[in-house]
Amino acid sequence: MGTSTPGSQSALREANLRRVLRAVRTAGSLTQAEIVRSTGLSAATVSNLVRKLQDSALVVVTPSATGRRAQIVSLSQLEGLAVGIDLGQAHLRCTICDLDYQVRIQDKIPYNSSEGDLGAVEWLVRTLLQRARLDRDQVRGVGVSVPGLLDSVTGAARSALVAGRPGTDIAEELSDRLGLPVRLVPAVHAAALGELTCGVSRSIDDLVYIQLSTSVEAALVLGGEVYSGSDGLAGQFGHIAVDESDRICRCGRRGCLETVVGGPYLVGLLPGATRDRPTLRDVVQSAVAGDFSSRRVIGDAGRAVGTVAAMVCNVLNPRQIVLGGELAMADELLLDPIRQVLRQRALPAAAELVDVRCGELGDRAVVFGAVATVVREIDVVDGSGALLA
Repeated sequence: MGTSTPGSQSALREANLRRVLRAVRTAGSLTQAEIVRSTGLSAATVSNLVRKLQDSALVVVTPSATGRRAQIVSLSQLEGLAVGIDLGQAHLRCTICDLDYQVRIQDKIPYNSSEGDLGAVEWLVRTLLQRARLDRDQVRGVGVSVPGLLDSVTGAARSALVAGRPGTDIAEELSDRLGLPVRLVPAVHAAALGELTCGVSRSIDDLVYIQLSTSVEAALVLGGEVYSGSDGLAGQFGHIAVDESDRICRCGRRGCLETVVGGPYLVGLLPGATRDRPTLRDVVQSAVAGDFSSRRVIGDAGRAVGTVAAMVCNVLNPRQIVLGGELAMADELLLDPIRQVLRQRALPAAAELVDVRCGELGDRAVVFGAVATVVREIDVVDGSGALLA
């Protein structure tokens, strides 16, 4: 699924096709002039893309009810189902959707990813299909979110937390088990795709998604596409140094952002933390309830995130910064100090443009992003082309 070389003309065309499709999907229907304004593409480019989408039965074009020459572009009703799997470190979540992201059935069960029991994934998918009386032959693909990064050459998960067996090709094994095409996606990329497709970023093409939990991860979305970099390492937001005289990070460097806003560090700052063993969720809940110590911890974390976010704004000039993970549950207690530091440290124009907010989907963002990897890469041409939805 999806074989175009990054940076090639075909990759650019596919990205523009997705941009037009997403604009129409977000609005419900648009005229071509409205698509031009929404996407920033030229009128000639939009005209060609709409014709291509119409030829491939992805959109329908109908005359405007006003009687003017303008025509209305709407999505076609594609048939089929997409399965999304969130293969977390301690849970397994599955969602089965129509191709317009309408949920047919979903469930979540405890799961230890380090044990490598892919049979549990197979069981959950088959169980949900049976429970909802859905035909497996309707499933167009399975998107699987995994912790950490993917190997840029093989596409395999790099994290030792996944499947517990060195060299395991998760996509191939699950595809064999289910008899369906399987696509892996890093969890933070899936979360960004989830918000981009079904959440707070539906009308945004350029954004940074930051996951703040036990670790700190990020995904860059440029032109409506997740940017992975030349070796899949783009978005290592948590490993930007904020104080090189501070703690040693798990990456071996000193003073990375993750060492001052990662869950274990924040929890350890509270009085009695060693004795009471609170979690990051507990810290956030205490802060929301008004506990001064917890609020100070959240505020300091926000200022540290804002320092690095200002650097990113000056380099990438994103339209939006979206926060996810357990720390994002603090909402304005976290957002306010981030915005303050952005105003102080980012270029004024960049700080004024960027919209900083928490995601809408919470812990469901990852599984919706896994679904999106299927929907966005469905080949709707009868084998002769590679037009992706």
